[in-house]
Amino acid sequence: MGSAWLSGINLYATVLTLGILERFHLVKLPGGLTMLGEWWVIGLAGILYAIEFIADKVPAVDTAWDALHTFIRVPAGAVLAASAFADFDPSVKIAAMIMGGGIALSSHGTKAATRLAVNASPEPVSNMTLSLGEDALTFGSAILMAFYPVAILVVVVIFLIFSLWLLPKIFRALRRLLMRFRSLFAD
Repeated sequence: MGSAWLSGINLYATVLTLGILERFHLVKLPGGLTMLGEWWVIGLAGILYAIEFIADKVPAVDTAWDALHTFIRVPAGAVLAASAFADFDPSVKIAAMIMGGGIALSSHGTKAATRLAVNASPEPVSNMTLSLGEDALTFGSAILMAFYPVAILVVVVIFLIFSLWLLPKIFRALRRLLMRFRSLFAD
């Protein structure tokens, strides 16, 4: 479930980190996740991460990137979660896929909504800082997940509780911002 959660934040950094850890035998990933250690997967994830790294630092571009990646990160999170349970009964894999997709959607939704709120600020420093923080969170959490899976499970549960608390606040702030824009154009 940790890989699903992280895929909603930064899919390519997650795949890159887990792939390198698997490739150099620092960890043994469960089920079908061992394929992340293939050089071509690591290379592709590295190239896509480099593109995302740049795209995430530009306020208007990162919003478009996040919108497009709603259709990539969420299914990828579902696939990563199901792949981790590849050696289990098919019903367990389906349950993992459904839960993984939901977890990826919640982390992606929280990230995208937070980014949209931060992008409303005219200065670019907060956007870049938030983006670098997301990168650090993803790499650090992927490493934590690989070595201490129970710890990342606790982090995911805390995040889900936090996102349930935060999302309504972000949506209210965005609604107020939209009302201000409407009133500016109405005058």
